[in-house]
Amino acid sequence: MDDSALSNSGSTPQFATAEYASPSGKEVCKSCGQTISGAYYRVNGALACQHCVTQLQNQTPKDSHSAYVRGIVFGLGGAILGLILYSGFGIITGIEIGYLSLAVGYIVGKAIRMGSRGLGGRRYQIAAVLLTYFAVSMSAVPIGISMAIKDAKTKPHPAVTTESTGSGTSAESKGNTSPEESVAKHEAQGPSAGKLIGALFFYGIASPFLELENPVNGALGIIILLVGIRIAWRITGAPEIDILGPFQASQPASS
Repeated sequence: MDDSALSNSGSTPQFATAEYASPSGKEVCKSCGQTISGAYYRVNGALACQHCVTQLQNQTPKDSHSAYVRGIVFGLGGAILGLILYSGFGIITGIEIGYLSLAVGYIVGKAIRMGSRGLGGRRYQIAAVLLTYFAVSMSAVPIGISMAIKDAKTKPHPAVTTESTGSGTSAESKGNTSPEESVAKHEAQGPSAGKLIGALFFYGIASPFLELENPVNGALGIIILLVGIRIAWRITGAPEIDILGPFQASQPASS
């Protein structure tokens, strides 16, 4: 086989479409375009010579722990970007559009694929599903906080009344507070930061199902979310390279 013809086909053999026979009846490699003699293969249904198949196998990237970590890091960045996009639109417009879940799934899937440098597979798909769900569901937290702040501004604040006490009594009460009274006072001041963060996290993760209080909109939102997850799943799938062979090329009949 002529090496100059191989150089014209590019650095990586391409077998995007199946081609079972050439117009002239000769068996031709789909990648380099050379007539096949001897052993040949079918790559995703397309004819391929042994040289191109060997080149394809050598240039196919191998999965590794570092590639997976890069994919997760990029995917996390994509999830954060998707969360900002989803919640930002809801905060600015006051409208929650579930169709943005499709964009989030696409962003997360592409980010993982970029980080892994084209690699994919089951563990990449699982990460894409989790990150897409996380981004869409947790967007309910900033949206909910924004709505609560807007509602608080529109409602009148109750007047705050205090009872004056003597300075000696106040000092005595501060110095003689029992542990039970301290705990009760702490609980009256509101939940701790840890409990508040935990409650917000639970609310965010469960938000797609909490929306089922409105059955029609809630069910529609979950369906769209599943479609977005499906997009991320497909983008991060393993590259489909089906190599069959070797076969023996037919020899031209002698005249």
